[in-house]
Amino acid sequence: MSTTGNAATAVDTPPPPAGADRPRLPSWVTGILTGSRGPALGLLAMCVVFFIATPYFLTQSNLLNIVDQTAVLGLLALGMTAVIVMGGIDLSVGAVLALATMVVGWLSHDQGWPLWLSAVAAIGVAGACGLANGLGITYTKLPPFIATLAMMSIARGLANVITDGQQIVGFPDWFDNLSTIRYVGIFTACTAVLAALYVAGWAYMRYRSGGRALYAIGGSAEVARLAGIKVKQRTVLVYTVTGLLAGLAGVFLTMRLDSSQPSAGTGYELDTIAAVVIGGASLSGGVGSITGTLIGVLIIGVLRNGLNLLGVSPFIQQIVIGLVIALAVMLDVLRRREAR
Repeated sequence: MSTTGNAATAVDTPPPPAGADRPRLPSWVTGILTGSRGPALGLLAMCVVFFIATPYFLTQSNLLNIVDQTAVLGLLALGMTAVIVMGGIDLSVGAVLALATMVVGWLSHDQGWPLWLSAVAAIGVAGACGLANGLGITYTKLPPFIATLAMMSIARGLANVITDGQQIVGFPDWFDNLSTIRYVGIFTACTAVLAALYVAGWAYMRYRSGGRALYAIGGSAEVARLAGIKVKQRTVLVYTVTGLLAGLAGVFLTMRLDSSQPSAGTGYELDTIAAVVIGGASLSGGVGSITGTLIGVLIIGVLRNGLNLLGVSPFIQQIVIGLVIALAVMLDVLRRREAR
């Protein structure tokens, strides 16, 4: 009887959940890994280090310069946040940006279009690239990595074909002034637009049903579909908007450089993904925030600016940025492990 009773007890006792015996991180560490608290502390620590190393870092002119320099990255990261939250990836944003800059220059200089109309057309072309990404992913079932990698190659090739790889220089003063003249001593037209878009993006992701739907899709696309969310339409919309933002970023970069360059945006896709992941988003989807992305963008901008002030070689800077990307992905893995 005793043996039978023990056997029944052993059978009836449910096994411990997977990973239950795995050591857990302290609660304060978990708190830092989740949300935007950790990135904010990292940004603050970075600012303190650079201020100690070079007092010029915290001057008003340098801080405003950081904001100006991160405007393009900020636009790309805004769209990438929605893509990553939804569980996707977009490797084409840098190349689409380059295509947009070349369309602006080619239409305005070679085809005689008004500059404002050339800029609108460039944003439209970039949006079409994003639409193609979304359609390829949803209706031909291409993995996001493959679809956007193909678009990266196509857009970069088109950017070079338009002018046979030559840059276009010389734009009207009013166009350049949009990225240089400050209003109320703080915002240029470009940074004002960026700030407005971030506020709108934050409100949409936090309070609108469409924003909440992206988190549901990132958690499980099939569950989201069964819940009545139009997954395909949302996916196409997100990639299209990401393309439009990449086009706007291309216009901003053209203003800032006073030129259209087919090599523009090279490497921006990695910086963009890094900024979003550093800000607390998960590459597996379902996690991320606009606030966290903004902090991630500032971390990338502050890091580059501070290293420049210290006279660090651009090649060394690439190594540092690569290490930061690796650290961000490691933190993402830790966050996912602790969430299980």
